[in-house]
Amino acid sequence: MEETVLMESIMGLIVHSGHTKSECMEALQLAKKGQIDAAKDKIKLANEALIEAHHSQTGLLSQEARGEKVEVSMLLIHAQDHLMNAITFRDLAQEMIELYERIKGE
Repeated sequence: MEETVLMESIMGLIVHSGHTKSECMEALQLAKKGQIDAAKDKIKLANEALIEAHHSQTGLLSQEARGEKVEVSMLLIHAQDHLMNAITFRDLAQEMIELYERIKGE
């Protein structure tokens, strides 16, 4: 895999995963204030960023599936770690927003 393309994919993973986590953090802060609809809107933005992160990952997986060697580096491992954390954080944020919504409704 060409070095530039690999770096673009890795950086796409890091940037979009970070954006996902940031949107989720903002969503939690909004939910904490009782702004549930705004929090859900932030989760939608987080999901869009997560899709972009997955596109970067899919590019790497497709290269590997075609038999093209993808150089595993600490940066790639770091990027994958960011993606997994973003997914987990998004899932937990969604659960917490539902809890805040339930508390607000009582």
